[in-house]
This record gives sequence, structure tokens and C-alpha cells, in this order.
Amino acid sequence: MTFIITGANLTIEDVVNVARHRQKVELHPEALQRIIKCRAMLERKIIAKEIMYGVNTGIGEFSEMVLNDEQVKEFQKYLVYNHAAGIGDPMPEEYVRGAMLGRINVHAHGNSGIRPEITQTLVEMLNKGVTPWVCQKGSVGACGDLAPMSQIALLMMGEGRAYYQGNLYEGKEALDLAGIPIPGLKARDGLGTINGSNVLTAMSAIFLVDANNWLKQAEIACAMSLEALKANMKPYTPKLHEVRGFKGAVRSAAAILKMVDGGDLNEGRVKCKVQDAYSMRSTPQVIGAAHDAMAYARSQVEIELNGVGDNPIFFPDENIQLSGANFQGSPVSLPMDMAGIAVTMVSVLSERRMNRLNNPALSVGLPAFLTKGAGMFSGLMLSQYTADMQIVEQRILSAPASIQSIPAAADQEDFVSMGMNTAIKNFQILDNAYGILGIEMMAAAQALDFREYQFGKGTQKAKETIRKYVAFLDVDRPLYDDHNKMKALVKSCEVLHEVEKVVGSLE
Repeated sequence: MTFIITGANLTIEDVVNVARHRQKVELHPEALQRIIKCRAMLERKIIAKEIMYGVNTGIGEFSEMVLNDEQVKEFQKYLVYNHAAGIGDPMPEEYVRGAMLGRINVHAHGNSGIRPEITQTLVEMLNKGVTPWVCQKGSVGACGDLAPMSQIALLMMGEGRAYYQGNLYEGKEALDLAGIPIPGLKARDGLGTINGSNVLTAMSAIFLVDANNWLKQAEIACAMSLEALKANMKPYTPKLHEVRGFKGAVRSAAAILKMVDGGDLNEGRVKCKVQDAYSMRSTPQVIGAAHDAMAYARSQVEIELNGVGDNPIFFPDENIQLSGANFQGSPVSLPMDMAGIAVTMVSVLSERRMNRLNNPALSVGLPAFLTKGAGMFSGLMLSQYTADMQIVEQRILSAPASIQSIPAAADQEDFVSMGMNTAIKNFQILDNAYGILGIEMMAAAQALDFREYQFGKGTQKAKETIRKYVAFLDVDRPLYDDHNKMKALVKSCEVLHEVEKVVGSLE
């Protein structure tokens, strides 16, 4: 089904569908009319020689310099050239596609003054699979993601580079192969293509979808460990969390109870302690706090996805244009710093449960390091080392980027969001989180194989799915393949999908 772009109601799931799964898009006719109406107003103002930032003036420190008619024609080209100043490896195509979708949604409001040909070219590029080659680093997340968005804008002139059908081409060749006309850049078109925080916002949308799936798997891993450790399940009673009132904790406790439903532990047929350690009984509060942080981040990202992040902004009904700072990435970078921290926090909790599974003083009768041959064999001792190393990296990466502003442009741009740093490091945090959680799941599956009582339906299905990829550790073997298989399994969400077939949605 084609996604209709209206300027409103774009969700983070829509971004993933278009960016990752290549859903087709279409610009709503009313949105097109708004773009045309706004452009007509801009052209009247150009003819009247009204001074407009970034149209007939320079930008940044040069904003007080007024351009003559000949300079106006060439300015957009040199603007894009100058700002295509990124560095490093190319972004994954889904980041770039998500940014293009976000930019089209900005244009759809009819406040950007851009020619409709530019917006329609972006639509065609999404639908025909032409994805600009864009360096990952270079944006400071204010005045928009200028460096990466400029590499997208190069395609509007038939320049730059782009992927098409799995191959990398020069920009003009990619567009020609796809049958997309080159629109060129006229007054306002360049700045109207690049002046928003669309890349860091698209990356944040994708991250939030993936992080939500990871959090649900953190609850699966928790349930497996709880059953293996003979946990007291009373701390998961819904009433306990409802009386405090945090939505995330209510959700998390409910998800874990679904996992253990039908098992001997939850039915009271397995003896347990009166009160367990925090890592066992406070999981709903911890993962719940992460859910709540993600919900706030989602609300901010979706406001940005559906707002007019641009400068200047044109209001054709009032015949005015206003210059401000709606490109500033802080409304996204601040909550997304918190989202990354939340993943690290839940990863720390995961490692603490894995420690309890390994430690014979804490594991309620499980063999030391989950091996039958302690002394001769070390079991999963070193798996904990691997998890610990990744957590330290997460902690380093969890320092907030949103407070790291470095002034630029001769102090004209003296506070920037550094939101691209947030977006990049969040994916690094999540990459480590897949490995950490995979190790807990592997350890929990090993521990459950030592228990002889019946497990909850969700726990049993999770263990069965893990055993398709990682065998019981009977005697020591090199574990790097097992670790990598488990990391890939968590990232694929196969365990989550299989469990939800049995217990229903863990949302």
C-alpha cells in the first residue's frame, strides 16, 4: 500500500516502512497545491526585491550581505557545494531514505517556498530506489543536518553519487537510469532542501522502533532468567505497579507475566524466596522507566517529523516570511540522549541477572558458571567478560551529546544541538545491547536446561528458538560463534516474533 504524504500523521513506523522496507510514497494533491501556492508568493517577493534570508542574502555570518539578481541564480548551487562537507563512511541507505521522507513531509506543509519539482523529484527517488551516497559525519544538528542533506541536494543538480539497484553511480547516471529528470536549483531550492534536522530525526525514528523491539526482548530474557533463578513472581502483580502509576512499569510487568504464564513457578509449584535481589524484582520499574523514556522521545520525534523544520518559513495566507531557528535539533537530541541512556541502563540490569545465573552463591542450586564440569570446564565464565566490555563501551557512549555544543560560523551559530552525534552513538549503544542481551538469553537457556520443572509458555518458546541456533554447552568450546549467533538472533527479532505467536503482543 502506498503511503500518502500530507505533512501530518507521519509515525516512526511509517519512517521504517519507507526507509527500510521501501514502501512507495505519494504526495497528497492538497499538499502539492500548498507547495505551489507558497512558491508563487516567494516569486512575487523576489520580483519585488524583498530581502529574504537565504534567498537573496548570504547565510550564517554572511546573512547581512544582499545578493544581486545574477548572484541569486547561482547562490543555491554554491550553497549546496559549500555545505556538502561531510566526512567518513557512507550512511546506511535507510537513514538517507528516512531523511528524504522527512524532508518531503516538511515541504508538504507549504511553508518552505520550494519549487514543487524539487519535492516531486525526492518522491520519485524514493519510489525508484535512487538513494544518495551520504557521509555519516559532518552535521552539528543545527541549521539542520546541512552536510548530509547537501549530499542529497547535489542530486537535484545531477551531481553527487547515488545507489541504484545495488550499484553506486554518479548522480546524473543514477537519475538517468531510473528515468528521473534533473530539476536543477533555482532561488531558495537549495536551502529549502537542506535546512532541517531531517537526518538525525529519521535516524532517531528508526532507532526508536528498533529499541522498542529490543526492550520487549529484554523482558523475554528477564522472564527466562527469573524462571531459571526460581524468582518470587509476586513483585510482578499488576496491582503493585498500578498503584504507583508509571505506565511503563505496568506494561513491563504485564509482558513478563505473559511470558511465565502456565509455568510451575508462576503457579506457585516451585519454592522461592520471600524477597529477591533488585535485579530480579525491580525489572518492571527499570525497563518500565526505559519504556517511558522511549515514549517521550517518540512524542518529540513525531512532532519534528510532522512540523516545519526550515528557515526561513513562509506564510502565504498572510503574505509574510519569518526567519528563526526551526532547524535547531535540540528538541530531538535531548530526549534521544535519554533514549540511549535507557538502553544502557537496561543492559546493565541484564548483565546483573546473567551474573546471578553464573555465580553459584546466587543461582539457587545451578552449577557454577552453568557447566557440569567445573574446574575442567569454565562454562559461561568468559561470556560475562564479553558482556561487561560492551557495557563499559555503552557507558562511555551514554555521555549526552546535547550539551556538547561548539560554536561555529564566526559565532553566528554559537549553540548547536550535536544531535547527529546522539543519533550515531545511539546505534552503537544498541549494537552492543544486542550482544549483551543475547548473552543473557544464552545463559538463561543453559540454566533452564538444568531445571526440571515446567516453564511458562513464552519462556519455553524462547528457549526452543534459541536452541535452533546455539546448542547446550555440555563441554567447553569456543564461544565467539555462539555470541555472534545470539547477537544476530536478537537483532533479527526472531525470538520476539516466535514468542508473540504464543503469548500475544508484548507491547
